[in-house]
Amino acid sequence: MALQRGPLLLLTLSLGLASAQKTLEEVPVQPGFDAQKVEGRWLTIQLATSDTLLVSPEDPLRLALHSIRTWNRDLEFVLFWTGKGVCKGLNVTVHPTGPHGQYQGFFEGGGRMFVRFVSTDYSSLILYVRFEDGGEVTSLWALLARRVLRDPKWLGRYQGYVREFQLQEAPVFNLDARCSPPA
Repeated sequence: MALQRGPLLLLTLSLGLASAQKTLEEVPVQPGFDAQKVEGRWLTIQLATSDTLLVSPEDPLRLALHSIRTWNRDLEFVLFWTGKGVCKGLNVTVHPTGPHGQYQGFFEGGGRMFVRFVSTDYSSLILYVRFEDGGEVTSLWALLARRVLRDPKWLGRYQGYVREFQLQEAPVFNLDARCSPPA
């Protein structure tokens, strides 16, 4: 009898893991999203990922979002890499792909990046970023705010997504543009 239950248990576990992997379409987008209103400085309040190595505390380099800019219909994320004697600005541009609040961009090496503005009141923001590179998919969720303020409403919303998408909390890095911004 135990031998017959083994395959059934394996199938059940496999289906459970498969359901944890959400598709891009299952991630909500902010209704009526206005890109102009997200322009400016943002601080990362919480961060979670499907791959903790992406933002591991042991990694000597740190990536931090500084601000978001608009260029026509495109968005540009201003990021900073820091670490052992390194401080470098990096701009990543994404282009609208359909519904307001949904963007796509490409990065060196042929990988793609999808961005969804999940929820915002333009003072707080829940952002979803999906990286696809060489068949690997990594999801990153961020709770951003204009000020370091832990609003329980936004924190609760964000934590709901972390649980739903079965993500792992990751270290948060914020920088005050101590190195020169990218051109």
